[in-house]
Amino acid sequence: MSTPTEPTVFDEIFAKLTPDRLLHDPRATGEGVAVAVLDSGVERAVLEERAKGRGQPVYPIEGALFRPSAPAPLPYDGHQSSPHGTTVADIILTVAPRVKLYSADVFGPQGTCEVETVVAALRHAIDVWQVKVVNLSLGVPEHKLQQAPRRLLLQRAVEEAYFRDVLVFAAAHNEHPLTRSYPAAFAPPLISVDKALFDDPLRFAYVLKDQVEFQAHSRGYLGPFAREPATSWATPHLAGIAARILSLKPDLKPFEIKTILYWMFRAGM
Repeated sequence: MSTPTEPTVFDEIFAKLTPDRLLHDPRATGEGVAVAVLDSGVERAVLEERAKGRGQPVYPIEGALFRPSAPAPLPYDGHQSSPHGTTVADIILTVAPRVKLYSADVFGPQGTCEVETVVAALRHAIDVWQVKVVNLSLGVPEHKLQQAPRRLLLQRAVEEAYFRDVLVFAAAHNEHPLTRSYPAAFAPPLISVDKALFDDPLRFAYVLKDQVEFQAHSRGYLGPFAREPATSWATPHLAGIAARILSLKPDLKPFEIKTILYWMFRAGM
């Protein structure tokens, strides 16, 4: 008969990293954390109205439009090019209502985006907005990165974010097991998120499969497709959870956040 393993000092320390201690701390609101949503833009008035309904006023939402034909970011007008980005932003503001949200519209009316546009938006979010968290509920299909220089450009931008202490969350592929989606396939150094359903939107799981490590709640709260489980909705849930943790200790580095998430799951998520 096997002998039960005695708890180690690390078990005792990390046992304190429980969801009740961190995520439900009244100070864990996302306060002081800037988050960028690289997506299809967000409908500012809708998000602000929903925040009022929840009794959780949000900071003014700012942003910019990024287009391949424009050498510099265009002014953000408070509107979306599709509902996708608004659903993503609404999830983050539901989980972490006091974050400072920035919207980077990288799609435009055509509904497509290029690698160079995503890279430009990511660098702008880091350099100008000085965000701590970036949400990428989008995927650049593998065929668009057949050229090695384009793939390297995107990979370097993700690595640069990591070394500048910016957490990048990217959606894993949904229903295409034979096709990898970028930038999620660059994990690590970013955090790739798969979909799952939990009874509490603040729950998540560590399930290592291929290059994907985490699963998060995958239903949204706003928009025509929000109730359909998708990695697009799982990613902002985990990004919002990270923002809650960062509001308790803003100087945490990406690898420290990932470690905390892992040990929170081990502690009984």
